[in-house]
Amino acid sequence: HSGARGGSHKVWVKPNAEMTFLYGNNVAKAGLARITESIPQYAGVVVYSMSNIPLGFGVAAQATEGCKDLEPNGVVVLHQADIGEYLRVEDDLF
Repeated sequence: HSGARGGSHKVWVKPNAEMTFLYGNNVAKAGLARITESIPQYAGVVVYSMSNIPLGFGVAAQATEGCKDLEPNGVVVLHQADIGEYLRVEDDLF
């Protein structure tokens, strides 16, 4: 496993997809800004905003190559966890 734990698989989402992801939804192709090369299907990915802020984690619903042929509303990243969850939990605590 060469550097897989280092979060080498990255996805950058457009601002409109950022809020959607932070509310616990998957990332559709239309919301995808950039994706690192050669991500295998079902690999773990780190989701970033356009300003390189880590938003959370997901699972690649498609391999990088498969993304090209997707419909705009096709799912690229399956939501796993996001920083919004921590924010939502904090609201409940205080």
